[in-house]
Amino acid sequence: MHREIQKMREVALVYMDRSGGLQKFVQDCKKYSDSKQSYAVYRFIISINPSDIAELDATLGNFILHNPIQAAQIFQSVCFIAIKTLSLIEQLQTEAQISILLKPTHLPPLPSYVLSLAAFPFNYTSQRFYMSEGIAIAMGIVTKYTQGARFLCTEETCQFSKGFRYIRVHRPGATESATVRNDFVCGLCSSPLQEDVKFRVLGDKQIVEMIDAKVLNALKGYSNDKSHFRIQTFTVFLRDELANKMKIGNHYKIIGIPACVQNGLQATACIEINSIQLCQPSGPSSVSDNFKYLLSLTASSCWRFTAILANIFASEVVPPGTYNTLKLAILLSLVQTCEKENADYLDLLIVTTDTLVIDRLLNYSLCLLPRGIRHPPYSDIFPSVSKDKHGTGSASIQACSAVLAKGGICYIGDLASYKKDKLELLQSVLESRTTTVFIPGKKYGEEADQQVTISLQTNFWSYVDSSSKKHIQKDNFLIGQMDMSLIPPNLVDGFGLLIHNEFPLCQQSSPLVHHILKKAMHPEAMLYEVSQQFRMQDYEEFISFAKNLHVELSPEAESLIQGYYLASRRVRRDSIHGSTLSASALKILISLSKAHAKLSLREKVLQEDALIAILFLESSLTLKHGKSALCIAPNPLFPLDLSDENSLQQRDSYLMQCHHQLLKFIGAYGPGIHINTNEE
Repeated sequence: MHREIQKMREVALVYMDRSGGLQKFVQDCKKYSDSKQSYAVYRFIISINPSDIAELDATLGNFILHNPIQAAQIFQSVCFIAIKTLSLIEQLQTEAQISILLKPTHLPPLPSYVLSLAAFPFNYTSQRFYMSEGIAIAMGIVTKYTQGARFLCTEETCQFSKGFRYIRVHRPGATESATVRNDFVCGLCSSPLQEDVKFRVLGDKQIVEMIDAKVLNALKGYSNDKSHFRIQTFTVFLRDELANKMKIGNHYKIIGIPACVQNGLQATACIEINSIQLCQPSGPSSVSDNFKYLLSLTASSCWRFTAILANIFASEVVPPGTYNTLKLAILLSLVQTCEKENADYLDLLIVTTDTLVIDRLLNYSLCLLPRGIRHPPYSDIFPSVSKDKHGTGSASIQACSAVLAKGGICYIGDLASYKKDKLELLQSVLESRTTTVFIPGKKYGEEADQQVTISLQTNFWSYVDSSSKKHIQKDNFLIGQMDMSLIPPNLVDGFGLLIHNEFPLCQQSSPLVHHILKKAMHPEAMLYEVSQQFRMQDYEEFISFAKNLHVELSPEAESLIQGYYLASRRVRRDSIHGSTLSASALKILISLSKAHAKLSLREKVLQEDALIAILFLESSLTLKHGKSALCIAPNPLFPLDLSDENSLQQRDSYLMQCHHQLLKFIGAYGPGIHINTNEE
């Protein structure tokens, strides 16, 4: 056995030399040596590539993967000999003072190295490296723990009453009492040991709760996935340089050593993390052949492809041809989702009397995104603070619906069901895309109060029941204006789009009624041929591909948007409040234009995209403030049913007329704006 250990030490030294680890180790030693301070523990991080180690020596590679704590002692011996041979740290006295953390770059891609709490059993007794992944749903504040401590024998005549013979170092899964206690005894004379407190080494510790990414499927309002699985959080410990390396709501791959922490009578399964990797979602490289074929058929017009998409979208929930304006808005919001800060967000607020169908439609649409979250009622939308359940007494920030929906959609249901304080907080979030969590120091054992600002990268969907009896009827409405007295005006402005979805007229209600009855009798049936041609999975891939397109504004589109915005600010103005056009209107226009370009699978925003955005926003402004000089139709985007080629041609002609009308509006009210027309 001694020969094997000696050989593994030699291989470890060769590996450190070849991988550059030895050079980094020498630099780390220099930092300790320059401080001229004597430490109880000298901590070093050694990066390990298991594949390279296995090629050098299979025995050491296997030892690192399956006995990492014992393997660290191999490197501990190598590092101690190197320090003494090269005189790197003069203050170092014993090998026990060296603490080694092995940080593997990856693990073999085999099932036996994957740890998931969604599977059974959970093997936490092997004390070896496992790979796992999940979403951080709760995060504690950074606290201190004892990284290492020096103990001395209380018997003055004992040779261990001085020096660095008794050094205790933190091990994976160990509690604070395992490192520092007052009942240790000397192995030579059995006298009690006493800690030399001035040599105690403290490090940073952070407790994070993670959960399997599959839990997101359970938080959607509607799903075709009928599989059953167990949902259970697991605790991970971030120590020292890894503290604050995770952000709440993010998806991570981790490598660490599982352990079991005893907290009174309760045992908690946990993982001591050695390395962290952020999971970046990767979309498909292309869309389905049916979408490609549809795109080629509609290449003659910049508007037809998205019109047909909206017309046939969600045929499992509503008949094709109904709710087209709303479905187009939903598709635009879906493709305008990403996990980048300062992104172009697109929030939807729907005013309707048909809340049941709207709720079904929004639930269905959520499932087209990996992070589509339906907010459960009577719980917090935004992060909250609670006491850490692991006995530390510190604060833990809990992720709620808005954080879990990062890079996706948070559907918060009926806006009228929330109290005033919740609505005020929602308005603040819509304006800043951040929320602040206050942590009182006295309550959680800290010296000072803390404020943690959390970025919220999600689109919000909501609806309001216009038939609600809570509405206060007013008489002084302008033409086209809706009664929005139930919701604060600033909150309505916070949503990018306000959409009035009236109950289908008599000629439209018949197919909807037939659809609902057939679905009730045959829930799994495909009622329309288009549902078989464009399946839910096809839409998932399409949206995933479209949302990752990088689009840029063309000069013509930018000029059209700017001209409309400035002209509208002049027209929509009163003597008391000034312009009724909010400052965020320009951002909404740009976001809508980019979304329509993405939905059309283009990387350049054209004037045609800008026109759709302007019609959407003007319709929304009309509902809020009444008609303006632009004077668009009540349903400007789908003025007629799309049933054949002729109706698509009529819609194109209508949108061209809207374009000319818009140019006249800008020319009349825009302050010196010059727009190039096709005639010019």
